[in-house]
Amino acid sequence: MTEQANIVHQDGDVIDVPLNKLKKSPRNARRTPHAEADIETLAASIAAKGVLQAPVVEPETDEAGAATGFYLVTIGEGRRLALVLLAKRKTIKKAEPVRCVVDLSHDAHEISLDENVTRFRMHPADEFEAFREQAERRGFGAEEIGARFGVSAQVVRQRLRLGAVSPMLMERYRAGDLTLDQMMAYAVSEDHARQEQVFDQLGPDRPPYLIRRAMTEAKVTATDRRAVFVGAEAYSEAGGTILRDLFTEDGGGWFEDAGLLDRLAAEKLAGIAQAVQDAEGWKWAEAHIDYPRALGLARVYPHPVERPDEERARMAALSDEYDALVSEWDAVEELPPEIEARFAEIDAALAAFGDGTAFAPDEIARGGVFVILGQDGVARVERGLIRPEDVPAPGPKPESEGEEAGGPESGEEGAAPEVEEADEDAGAPLSERLVLDLTAQRTLALRDALGASPTVALSAVVHSLALFAFYPPYDRASCLEIKGVSTYLDGHAPGIDESRAGRSIAERHERWAVRLPKEAADLWTFVQGLAATDLLDLLAHSASLTVNAVRTPFDRKPGAWAHADRLAQAVNLDMTGYWSATVASYLGRVTKARIGEAVREAVSDEAAERIGGMKKPEMASEAEALLTGKGWLPSLLRAPVSVESEVHAEPSVLTEEAA
Repeated sequence: MTEQANIVHQDGDVIDVPLNKLKKSPRNARRTPHAEADIETLAASIAAKGVLQAPVVEPETDEAGAATGFYLVTIGEGRRLALVLLAKRKTIKKAEPVRCVVDLSHDAHEISLDENVTRFRMHPADEFEAFREQAERRGFGAEEIGARFGVSAQVVRQRLRLGAVSPMLMERYRAGDLTLDQMMAYAVSEDHARQEQVFDQLGPDRPPYLIRRAMTEAKVTATDRRAVFVGAEAYSEAGGTILRDLFTEDGGGWFEDAGLLDRLAAEKLAGIAQAVQDAEGWKWAEAHIDYPRALGLARVYPHPVERPDEERARMAALSDEYDALVSEWDAVEELPPEIEARFAEIDAALAAFGDGTAFAPDEIARGGVFVILGQDGVARVERGLIRPEDVPAPGPKPESEGEEAGGPESGEEGAAPEVEEADEDAGAPLSERLVLDLTAQRTLALRDALGASPTVALSAVVHSLALFAFYPPYDRASCLEIKGVSTYLDGHAPGIDESRAGRSIAERHERWAVRLPKEAADLWTFVQGLAATDLLDLLAHSASLTVNAVRTPFDRKPGAWAHADRLAQAVNLDMTGYWSATVASYLGRVTKARIGEAVREAVSDEAAERIGGMKKPEMASEAEALLTGKGWLPSLLRAPVSVESEVHAEPSVLTEEAA
């Protein structure tokens, strides 16, 4: 038996007990183990400040009632575990003396229960301000405070930011008028005046996202394409400040100086434009945030170029080596560094040869480049733009058959040259009426023959549409009177060309433009040489550019609109992949009744009623959040009901839109 076991304790004695002599009491009311994070927090606090509240213990006795020399921790088991953790980490000794209070007069289970039940946590507002006081009075940084209280530096920064919220709002929070989520929304900015201004505007019952939006409405979100393009580092180096959201997982943030951001984006785009012009020799290069419209620009595209024999041989050798390496190392999970390096060298060498296309020197000499900022925050280079004054004049038209025969000065009513009669008959032009007759005969026969030759007819239609889609009006020579028209949609929906559909069409158009011959006169031969799949692909793209299902008030075309519905059915068009309901796209442009109808259809009647009493801007914003991910579409964008379903559906089931 140890010497300490012989000591007789009195109730309330304060004693120092070696850590390795403390045990968990079997009568501790807490049965669920302490969370590891809680023990870590306690350990950090004890390491910085020591044990501030002495554990309560009772001497352990054996079956005979004799003291064993160990002490059972009735209150403070978490502190004991934190001390054990520090001992394991060799921060303290295993036998570190721990100041304890001996309790012999109370039931151990009852006081353990009392310790856990009657403990009250301070109000979060007091905690926030206490953390701020530690930073201001003692000069501690977030890392130091976190280490002393066992929390992460990020948590400390959040509490410091909340502690810096306007005192007026803090009192509202203490009184229960504001929630913690609302306080975090106000804490996006440290500007007390702005916080109080937004509170006065919105009142106490607005959702956090709406508060955060109002707090940052004059700022540019970090996800804006300009911010992505310029980058936070360059913006900060130029003197710009970024407002960080400490209460979102990714940190969020807003660029506070929109003017500076615009200038930096414009300068960076201009630098790229200049670099492209210097490297490639274009006549001009311009930088724009958005694609400029209505400038009357023509467009040329690069065309395949013939590679020298030695270049083709070098490319073939590199490709063969690449394939051989793939075959040799395909089954190996981790490639040796030298093999990985060789793969990279081959990739770089093949990429250096380019895609085998180039602009003609004369096109570069009279053409230009736009450098545009895409919606993804990446600069996009649009090459081959020709200003109206740089478009070459069309060449002389070929002479007609009648002019070839004798020219306009030798017409029927003009003076005939003095030649012998036989020669005159042989060279006399045909009369206009006869020319009309003969060519009408040929036209009708050509229609008949073409109607019996589907393959040639397909080529002729593709040729006509491709002339419209890819060549200037003066160079569209086709005897088919198929008139392609492509309605300018950006005028109806600004920015639509940057949408998913707009970029997809532009990329497909450029892929074809690269393949097509430079001269319109060579297009027929090219089209006839296409494989069936390519022919249909070119037809589909060229025909798609003529689609016009816009409903304008001055040009009612119910037949065309009905055909657009059938076309949408045929291609299984699903507009949820192209469009979503936002304040900008729909909700801010319709009545409150329409907004409520959308929420009612997509979410619930209760949700629609809940937002029905809001002012329209707040209602639209709330509706946007509710509709996100629901796939709701207004009736004009919904998939049309098929004829078959209309026939078989009960009349009472059909909606007004479907009918």
